[in-house]
Amino acid sequence: MSILSVTIPANPPDRLDKALALAVPEQAALSRSRLSRLIAEGSVTGPDGPARDGKARVAEGQEYHIALAPPEEVYTRPEAIPLVIAHEDDDLIVIDKQAGMVVHPAPGSPSGTLVNALLAHCGDSLSGIGGEKRPGIVHRIDKDTSGLLVVAKSDRAHHGLAAQFEAHSATRRYLALAHGVIDAADPRLRATPGVSFEEGGVLRIATHLARHPTDRQKQAVHVDKGRHAVTRARLLERFGTPPVAMLVECRLETGRTHQIRVHMAHAGLGLIGDPVYGGARKASTRVLGSVAAEVQAFSRQALHAAHLGFVHPVSGVEMGFDSPLPADMQTLLDRLRGLGAAAS
Repeated sequence: MSILSVTIPANPPDRLDKALALAVPEQAALSRSRLSRLIAEGSVTGPDGPARDGKARVAEGQEYHIALAPPEEVYTRPEAIPLVIAHEDDDLIVIDKQAGMVVHPAPGSPSGTLVNALLAHCGDSLSGIGGEKRPGIVHRIDKDTSGLLVVAKSDRAHHGLAAQFEAHSATRRYLALAHGVIDAADPRLRATPGVSFEEGGVLRIATHLARHPTDRQKQAVHVDKGRHAVTRARLLERFGTPPVAMLVECRLETGRTHQIRVHMAHAGLGLIGDPVYGGARKASTRVLGSVAAEVQAFSRQALHAAHLGFVHPVSGVEMGFDSPLPADMQTLLDRLRGLGAAAS
């Protein structure tokens, strides 16, 4: 147990939890939410003894003592699972995740996850996230989506990265193979709610996303509830005559669950292989010939997190990482290109 002493500065906020969040040293990496938990647990002592009310008023010059327990070992079992590491330092690690790996343990997948692998790989280099010795997951990609994600190894990195993702300042670009084609002259596309076009023919999809009304495992577009979500999609290549499939770059402004998959399906441009949002759309044998069967048989959503950019939360250095298409997507792309691709 260590004790952190904090003095309330001049002109403090009007409540204890806010004042402590402002007063604690940056290197302590204590978020307001964690301070609130510590207050509720009785781990914060003030001039009048234990302070258990985060809304209590404070005054300049008051001294508070915060009892911090050492990071607790987590129950999740470390597993020696091979990882593709794009970058690693004392505060964070960038992983190029393979398709089929779940990021975080859950009742249906308690093992074999990225977190299990990171616990084994990082070992004692994890300095603690929120009081627990665990990797800090600040964003996720779906089980069957491949590509880049960054994970915090320290509290200070976790706070800094989480702030960037919350402010939408981190850069995320995905490559996808999808049914249909982006065409600014398409009246159906222009009439789809939430769909518009920006300079250069970039498709912008802005809607609210929330749980599907009947299937709790799915997300759905809603008019008046849920969280605001914005996706931009740019056509890179189109395939077939007439074009019935495309390679598209998707950029996330927000990062909601299944966002790209839901938005592209909403626009009638569902991802090839998507078992949840792909619907009953069939690849055209007339246009694609023998490649249609390969499109139809693709075993996962054809989505890859190809680029990740952020500012290092400790050093302040701008960082950017790129990941090539995995073999399954590259093979299908090559087959589609063999039909005679037309660059956008």
